[in-house]
Amino acid sequence: MPLDPMPDWVLARRRVIGDRIRDVRRRAGFSQVQLGERVGLDHKTIHRYETAQRAPTLTELLLIADALRVPLADLVR
Repeated sequence: MPLDPMPDWVLARRRVIGDRIRDVRRRAGFSQVQLGERVGLDHKTIHRYETAQRAPTLTELLLIADALRVPLADLVR
């Protein structure tokens, strides 16, 4: 049995989270490469999160929030 398609609101939320990651990263003065190095991810993966092409796991979100020195809630609220 095929899975139902992802609801539109989930994709919209993913875009908001990606925008927040990008905004906080830029305010912190990090490039995608630098953030990726800090959390052990490729810069292409950071790009995919910021453009909502891929959803980060909870662990990845925790690592990103820590690297950017913001509470996790600031990224997902």
